[in-house]
Amino acid sequence: MAKGKILVVDDEVVICKSVQRILSPEGYEVEFSLSGEEALEKLNQESFDIVITDLKMPGMDGMELLVKVKEKHPETIIIMITGYSTVQTAVQAMRMGALDYIPKPFTPEELIVVVEKALDKKKLIFENIYLHKELEAKYSFENIVGNSPKMQEVFKFIRKVAPTDSTVLIYGESGTGKELIARAIHFNSNRKNKPFFPVDCGALSQDLLESELFGHVKGSFTGAVFTKPGIFEVADGGSVFLDEIGDINPIIQGKLLRVIQEQEFLPVGGVQPKKVDLRFIVATNKNLEKLINEKKFREDLYYRLNVVSITIPPLREKKDDIPILAYHFLKKFNQEMNKDIKSISVEAMNKLINYGWPGNVRQLENVIERAVVMAESLSIVSEYLPASILGKGADMDTKIPKDSEGLKQMKKYLRESAVENVEKMFVLEALNRNDWNVTRTAKEVGMQRTNLQALMRKYNIRVREENE
Repeated sequence: MAKGKILVVDDEVVICKSVQRILSPEGYEVEFSLSGEEALEKLNQESFDIVITDLKMPGMDGMELLVKVKEKHPETIIIMITGYSTVQTAVQAMRMGALDYIPKPFTPEELIVVVEKALDKKKLIFENIYLHKELEAKYSFENIVGNSPKMQEVFKFIRKVAPTDSTVLIYGESGTGKELIARAIHFNSNRKNKPFFPVDCGALSQDLLESELFGHVKGSFTGAVFTKPGIFEVADGGSVFLDEIGDINPIIQGKLLRVIQEQEFLPVGGVQPKKVDLRFIVATNKNLEKLINEKKFREDLYYRLNVVSITIPPLREKKDDIPILAYHFLKKFNQEMNKDIKSISVEAMNKLINYGWPGNVRQLENVIERAVVMAESLSIVSEYLPASILGKGADMDTKIPKDSEGLKQMKKYLRESAVENVEKMFVLEALNRNDWNVTRTAKEVGMQRTNLQALMRKYNIRVREENE
């Protein structure tokens, strides 16, 4: 397989064939055109990794070809061939998008080095594009799982706020997915191609946190042997996510207030302010208003942060989402561990639904990961769950009845609850087996599509439109 596909463009056949003779033995597939017009026709018919073009040609010259190639085939790398007298023009071509230039006369070694560098550059560009698309897909709204009414309100909110530059304050207990929401806001904003920097303010000492955020100049404190740019400088143009904002001290709070208000900051030990363009997303599991009353949090900073706020409900308040989340994590860990566990038993799911989840979604994810590791069958059963969850599995939200009428009501409740659990698990497992395709699921289970959809509506189970 060829290392790369190259098109040489020069009005001199001897130059074209010379480049071909040098690069072909190196494993490259090399074609050539004798004019810019002919080169464009070839590029419209097939793709090339690199175009090596002479700068000076009759008709369409190299500069004009560069502009047209970059307009129609932006992924193609351009290398200019130029004489010494036109090096300044070649530099201008690089400013317009050419990767490099080769001055005439060139040696085979010089040409090979430039081509190898160009292919490395192209590989890096495509890797970056791929990784960025992976991130965008990972943090798209569709991958934040939850069908409960409370989570639907969260989705509605972040769809509205994501395209803006407004500061967002996220409230939520540990493990509710505050960083996931912050990343979703960033990757669905106009800043998605710029950096996203998460900072756990509670995990760093306050001196280290200040240096990490603002950077420092050489000699500003013991151990500052060189000037170091901070996160605010490196993240310029992007978003900074400050988790556990309630843990920072009043000194840093004052400095942070200035960054948010003026979009400028002073590095530790510095005298020259630096201008930045940042969006701030912050989160806390503490009551900031209570901290204000206790003189532990600045009121003016609070009002700057609380432009728009959102509260992520704990898992115990959105139990309807537990089955969907559990299957989401089951699918994830099946892929990671190369397993094919098909389902979660009704008994095991009941244990999950009725547990209190002090660690929220993060704890549920860990429990499913453990179950997938332990599982030796095609279904996750109760024995694969931790003892802490098995010990809290009883569905006894109501007290033991004291008379026959109470007993009758309790029995009715338990029957209906059991039927509902089975129905819901029946629908979820069937959808999961069929990649959440409604038509295919209805056919497999032998139901009318409308009846299946009625059950889905009953239990607030939704799928994306393309899976309908």
